[in-house]
Amino acid sequence: MNKKGPIIIIEDDIDDQEVLAEIFLELDYNNEIIYFGDGEKALDYLLKSDIEPFLILSDINMPKLNGIELREKVHTNEDLRLKCIPYLFFTTTAEQKYVVDAYSKSVQGFFIKPSSYEKLKRTIKIIVDYWVECESPNYIK
Repeated sequence: MNKKGPIIIIEDDIDDQEVLAEIFLELDYNNEIIYFGDGEKALDYLLKSDIEPFLILSDINMPKLNGIELREKVHTNEDLRLKCIPYLFFTTTAEQKYVVDAYSKSVQGFFIKPSSYEKLKRTIKIIVDYWVECESPNYIK
C-alpha cells in the first residue's frame, strides 16, 4: 500500500464527486484525488498506470462495469492484487446481497454514505486515517 499514492474515487454521480472533492480539500490530505465516472475507466487506469494508488473508494451502482464487477477484476488480477490497494465500497444503499458479494471478494470495507455533510466528512476522515496507520506487506520497512 502506497500511502503517498492517489486516492481513487469511482463515482458516477457528479454531485457526489463535487461534495467529496470539497471534503478532501477541507481535510487537506497530501494525496492526489482521482475521480472516475465508471468502473471501466477506473480499471483501464489501474491496469495501464504504473502508479500505485493509496486507496480505492468505489460506488456499487455504476454504468458499464459496476463496483462488484470491478472489485472482482481487481481482486483476480495478480499485478493489482500485489499492490495491496485497500478497496472499499462507499455507496448510498446496503442491500444484503451487495454486502455479501463485496466481502466474498475480499473488500476491505463497506460504508453507506451518510446523509449529512459533517457525518460524511467524519467518515472519510476515519477511513483515510485508519489506512494511514495500517501496514501492508509490500511497504514494511
